[in-house]
Amino acid sequence: MEDVLEFINEAENLNITEETVSKFMSDLSTGAMHLGVRVLLVILFFIIGTQLIKLVRTIIRRSMQRARAELGAIQFVDSFVKTSLYVILVLLLASSCGVDAASIVALLGSAGVAIGLAVQGSLSNLAGGVLILMLKPFKVGDYIIESHTGKEGFVKEIHIFYTKLLNYENHTIILPNGSLANNSLVNVTAQECRRMDITVAISYKADLKKAKEILTWVLEKDETVLKDKEHIVFVSQLGSSSVDLGVRCWFKQADFWPGKWRITENCKLALDEAGIEIPFNQLDVHMDTKHDQ
Repeated sequence: MEDVLEFINEAENLNITEETVSKFMSDLSTGAMHLGVRVLLVILFFIIGTQLIKLVRTIIRRSMQRARAELGAIQFVDSFVKTSLYVILVLLLASSCGVDAASIVALLGSAGVAIGLAVQGSLSNLAGGVLILMLKPFKVGDYIIESHTGKEGFVKEIHIFYTKLLNYENHTIILPNGSLANNSLVNVTAQECRRMDITVAISYKADLKKAKEILTWVLEKDETVLKDKEHIVFVSQLGSSSVDLGVRCWFKQADFWPGKWRITENCKLALDEAGIEIPFNQLDVHMDTKHDQ
């Protein structure tokens, strides 16, 4: 009872009246309502902003497609525009919520060194993406081999920070643009044509001239071998168990792998039909039957 009286006395001392409490509750409900409306507006503006960003990206992509820009350049620009516009959208929404944009910029500027150290890898990848776009060491659809990691595959997408490859096993390989720009790579499909070299071994007892004629005939009858380019059969080396013949010809890029597999198989079948042996590794062992008495 004494505690209740003490609370009433303190309330009277602070001039807390029913009108004051009512005004406080009214202000609280009004503030909560304003906060709720502001949150809803932020969500609404974010949805509208994302739709506008999609519209801008679509317009840019279609414009570049009409200008016949490379697919890699279109993908890179699209990725850059998307990232930039979302950053601007977030800053605008933060400013509309009462956050001073100038304060944000000043804070980012003061923390520039720390941010630069934290994202130096990303900045390197961004710079690498710009170099790839400008110098064009490869484009979407090319088959490349990255020398540092040995990763290889067809280029599927070139983004602002990374490039996607697809290899023959249908695996998606993601490589940072910084690595692609700073390391050597092999663009296998940059040229229209590609040379094929295979080695066919024959026995030392086989007729060498006949074997060369048969393998040359295999190249001549294949329709996808480019006849206006060098297609020859030659002795590449004298091995320990065989005479190694080099079979060389040229294909268009699209015909290379099917052509190589077909030529390899046809060489084996043609030599078998002619009775020319393709030997396996052999080792002659001589045993001394004499024993010391």
